[in-house]
Amino acid sequence: MLADVTQLGQDAAKLAAASLWPLGDDDLTACLDAAYRLEQTAFALQTRLVQHAERRGLPTAHGHRSTATWLRARLRLDLGPARRLAERAADLTRQPAVEQALLDGHIDARQATAIATALDSVTTGLIELDETTDRADAVDADTIVEQAGTTLIAMAGRLTANQLSHVGDRILTYVAPHLADRADELALARQEARAHRNRGLTLSAPDAGIVRLTGLLGQEDAAILQAALLPLCGPTPDDNRRPAQRRADALIDICRLALRTGELPESGGEPAQLSVTLAYDPLTRALGTATTDTGLRLSAATARRLACDARILPAVLGSAGQVLDLGRSSRLASTVLRRALTLRDRGCAFPDCDRPPRWTDAHHITPWSSDGSTALDNLVLLCRHHHRLAHDPTSGWKIRLGTDRQPDFIPPRHIDPARQPRRNLYHPRA
Repeated sequence: MLADVTQLGQDAAKLAAASLWPLGDDDLTACLDAAYRLEQTAFALQTRLVQHAERRGLPTAHGHRSTATWLRARLRLDLGPARRLAERAADLTRQPAVEQALLDGHIDARQATAIATALDSVTTGLIELDETTDRADAVDADTIVEQAGTTLIAMAGRLTANQLSHVGDRILTYVAPHLADRADELALARQEARAHRNRGLTLSAPDAGIVRLTGLLGQEDAAILQAALLPLCGPTPDDNRRPAQRRADALIDICRLALRTGELPESGGEPAQLSVTLAYDPLTRALGTATTDTGLRLSAATARRLACDARILPAVLGSAGQVLDLGRSSRLASTVLRRALTLRDRGCAFPDCDRPPRWTDAHHITPWSSDGSTALDNLVLLCRHHHRLAHDPTSGWKIRLGTDRQPDFIPPRHIDPARQPRRNLYHPRA
């Protein structure tokens, strides 16, 4: 068999390098279908080889705690693909009819996994259902699972793997409708319990300035998150953000609002807050690189934006970094001043933005680091998106105070060659 598999690999490599331009359109698509079928057949062979390796205890004999780690070392796979290959082999071991359908070419590898997972769930549900049913109404689990498998394999001719997964969740409606409602209730309870156990949120270490956010939520938690994100995910005027970017910004806006309420539990004896340390040269009036209390490094431009609406705690350090003098903190935009800004701007003052006051920062028109005063005439409310835009030197937008002491926004020339001042028409003015 080894010689046959080796020869098959060599033949496939020759075909992969062959010239394709002589093929007609029909032959080209037919070859694509056949190549995909070959890939699925190779996958079926892989899973059967993994199954037999497990039965013989080869992973343990080679010093590995699991089949996945053995596959990673043997095939030089990343752990994720190695784990998926081991899991698929285990799935098909429990569902021989599905494995045979894969070998016969009736389904592909992903469809086989979806069907096997659905049948495992049906089997578990029927066992639970049988335990809660009177003996007179005993459930014939084997017959129902067999019918479910036959039905799903037949549907695979028209449905993708994802579609089969959704149909598999309610397959009893097709093959045992008299049990479907009770089984669905038990299945949902299992799913919710599993989701609660598996919930989690992870922030990776920064890589090239990107922190990867990954997590798992149950459907209830996801619904709450979506309900909170949805009102903040709508595009603003001239908004070129992708939907995923708007969702990311909305999540941060929610966190900023929570921090602003002052109702979060204390952390380290102080109110929950973002703490940033940055160097300031009083001679050049320049800000240096900033560092958060979790060790993340931020640019000076980001530090300026954060400083627009923050408490500033000046400290004088010696050459070795020791604290020589610690000043008193002061909030740049006091509660009274914040109320005055809310009365004047009614929300984000950027032209036609609809963000309300609670989603805004108090931005210094003349930067605080350039001796800009913390006064009503030097402040304007901006949402996070437009606050970032205001600090971006390449955006071309300028802000000034009009003769009526209302903020004017001067657009860049590519938006308005005449650079006529604009104001927010969405928020009503006092």
